[in-house]
Amino acid sequence: MNKRHNPATVAAPIGTYSHGIEVPAGARWLHVAGEVGMAPDGSVPDGIEAQSDQAWRNVVAVLESAGMGVEHLVHVNHWLVKEDHFAAYAKVRAKYLGDARPASTLMIVKALARPEFLVEVGGVAAKAD
Repeated sequence: MNKRHNPATVAAPIGTYSHGIEVPAGARWLHVAGEVGMAPDGSVPDGIEAQSDQAWRNVVAVLESAGMGVEHLVHVNHWLVKEDHFAAYAKVRAKYLGDARPASTLMIVKALARPEFLVEVGGVAAKAD
């Protein structure tokens, strides 16, 4: 089981993340590519909430294909193209993470690979077998 590290000498996390995650020896590692809000049929829904939901569904699908879940996420990267999308994105992120608290980096960027993409989510997971 991955161990959370949130030392008292650092300000407490202000969201759904931990400052550090320790992975046990011998764990399997999975690197999840940046997933955008594109559905399996290639369509891209309108709006930050719909795209965030689809991006997280894509991340979960990749995790599940490796026999993992969000509880195995060690680090997650989040990219948003608009700062004012943060609150809506955070709501969706919290829904998918539940009690999981991976280390996390969130960036506001000028653009993603295609102009219709509003969000991208990727990360690293580890699971002891």
